[in-house]
Amino acid sequence: MYACTYLNDYIYFGIYILLLSEIMSRLPAVVIDNGTGYTKMGYAGNSTPSFIIPSTIGVKETAKIGDSATRRLGRGLEDLDFCIGDEAIANQKTYANHYPIRHGQIEDWDLMERYWEQAIFKYLRAEPEDHHFLLTEPPLNTPENREFTAEIMFESFNVPGLYIAVQAVLALAASWPSVEKSKRKLTGTVIDAGDGVTHVIPVVDGYVIGSAIKHIPIAGRDITSFVQQLLREREPQIPPDESMEVAKRIKERYSYTCSDLAKEFTKFDNDRSKYVKTYESFHSVTKKPYSCDVGYERFLGPEIFFHPEFVNPDFSTSISDVTDMVIQNCPIDCRRGLYGNIVLSGGTTMFKNFNLRLKRDLQSIVKERMEISAKLSQGRIQPKPIDVNVVSHNMQRYAVWFGGSMLASTPEFYQVCHTKKDYDEYGPSLARYNPVFGTMN
Repeated sequence: MYACTYLNDYIYFGIYILLLSEIMSRLPAVVIDNGTGYTKMGYAGNSTPSFIIPSTIGVKETAKIGDSATRRLGRGLEDLDFCIGDEAIANQKTYANHYPIRHGQIEDWDLMERYWEQAIFKYLRAEPEDHHFLLTEPPLNTPENREFTAEIMFESFNVPGLYIAVQAVLALAASWPSVEKSKRKLTGTVIDAGDGVTHVIPVVDGYVIGSAIKHIPIAGRDITSFVQQLLREREPQIPPDESMEVAKRIKERYSYTCSDLAKEFTKFDNDRSKYVKTYESFHSVTKKPYSCDVGYERFLGPEIFFHPEFVNPDFSTSISDVTDMVIQNCPIDCRRGLYGNIVLSGGTTMFKNFNLRLKRDLQSIVKERMEISAKLSQGRIQPKPIDVNVVSHNMQRYAVWFGGSMLASTPEFYQVCHTKKDYDEYGPSLARYNPVFGTMN
């Protein structure tokens, strides 16, 4: 009897060692986060993406008539002559630049497939048949888009496994290192502000409440255009062909969020030498140096999040009011958790003091609502105070990618991936559902 018990123990131990060695021998999963402005890509387990490149592709367009797909049709090997990212921007005189992603959604699948091809083979230097893949999707992505993604990955690249994760859930996971282990959860409100689009997304226990998602027509590109407009009116020495790039650098280098607009104007007017900065550069072609003063643009750029009417007369709701509306549209038993864990994601949320301004405005809105509630009840009901917490962390710029890197490095990831075998049996429809797995709960 004892010999049989020992034999069973050895068998179980042997199976455990085999499974462990299989997991250890696997190459790390590839994590790709395709955004409107930039694509972040790298390997699971790393803290930073290996490459952050613009989401643009440069192709040769031979014909002069017809739609974009017809103009791209070449002869022989001409359709293989394309470049992506910074290389495409540098060669825009000889290549036609296209952005396959607009407002977070993939619009040109042919160009997107070519983009992924160079991202995998040229940048990551990976053999797709040896790596599982984690790709991200925007909120309210259609099931058809997931099917197209699965079709390209399994048919064109022959990947062994694919998981399509919601960006908001990954952004919540990315905030875990900055909070206590006991407080880590997948319930919260994600404010994802990138280059082309801003979303406010409520997530409860890892699942997005789609009916409450709000879209804000203000993003990083709008701030850059606003700063460019302010500079153009005052600084004529900036070369017109470089004004957008100059505005972008000024926005990233000098901008911050102020607490009070009127006080900030007064502060600048009283002591210009202290607050007005000087930006110096030279023309990329003529090499002629130029400089410009950076004044009100420093705080007026990020201010359009709180006063959108500065740039868009059709939209006047601040990001604080939109966030409050999103939470109020959620089930009442979830709201306290959503107020208590507001996570910032994306490069456009990295302005100095942005989280403090947002927290102050939201706390004011919630407090006012509590006072009205107590007044209407004539003092019979005293609502319990709601804590508003806005989480800002070091991985904010590429929070979605970092969250994907964390989760794709766990053993559970390989259990929930859609495999090539399943794809061959069920077809692209299997990618319509991607379960939230154990580590994420």
